[in-house]
Amino acid sequence: MGLLRNVRKDVQKEADQKRAKVFASFFKTGKGEYAEGDRFLGLTVPQSRKIAVKYSHLVLEDIQELLQSPIHEERLIVLLILVHTFQKADTKRQEEIVHFYLKHTKQINNWDLVDLTADKILGAWIVQTKEDIILDQLVVSSLLWERRIAIVATFALIKQKEYAVTFRLAEKLLNDKHDLMHKATGWMLREVGKRVSMEVLEQFLEKHASVMPRTMLRYAIEHMSQERRSYFMVKKY
Repeated sequence: MGLLRNVRKDVQKEADQKRAKVFASFFKTGKGEYAEGDRFLGLTVPQSRKIAVKYSHLVLEDIQELLQSPIHEERLIVLLILVHTFQKADTKRQEEIVHFYLKHTKQINNWDLVDLTADKILGAWIVQTKEDIILDQLVVSSLLWERRIAIVATFALIKQKEYAVTFRLAEKLLNDKHDLMHKATGWMLREVGKRVSMEVLEQFLEKHASVMPRTMLRYAIEHMSQERRSYFMVKKY
C-alpha cells in the first residue's frame, strides 16, 4: 500500500488545474459523452511515463487497484507499467499480462489509454503467437473500447508488413456508428498504405470506399496525392 500512496503523491505533485480542464474537454468527459465522469489532473504523457518508469516494479495486484481509479492519469500510468513489464517479460509472464489486460478492458476506457497500449501488449502478443481470433471477438463487442483495442492492436501486425487482419477487422467496422472507431480504423488503413503498400490500400478502398464512413475514408487517404484523395472521395458520393 505504501507504493500506491507514493504513486498517488507523485501524480498529485504534477497536477495542473488549467491543463486538467482542457483535457477534460478534449477527452469528452461531460454528461452523455463517451468518457463521462473521467477525472483528469492535467499530467502530460511524458510526465506520466516518467512516473511509470519510477514505479515499473509494481505487481499486478497494485496495478489492478490503480486501474479502478477514477483519475485518468493513474490508470494511464499503470497501463504504461504493463507495457514496460510486457516488453521485458518471458513468454509465460507475457501471457499472464495479456490475460490481465483483456480482463480489465472496462478500465481501459479512453482512446489514449487504448492507443498507447493495445498494439504494444495485445498486438505484440499476436505477432508472436498468431492467435488473432481474439480480435474478431473484440471487434464485435458492444463495448467501444474493446472494438478500438481490436483494430489498434493490428498496428503491431502492420509494422511486420502483415495487413490481412487489419482489413478483415476494418470490413467488420464499416457500419460502426462511433466516430472514434471511424478515426481508429482509418488510421490503421492509412498505416497499411504507409508501411506496407499504397497499392494494397487502394485495392481495399476500391472495394469499400463507397460505403465507408466519411471520417474513416478521410483518415485512410490522408497520405495520398491530392489526385488520389479526390478520386476516392468522389467514389464516396
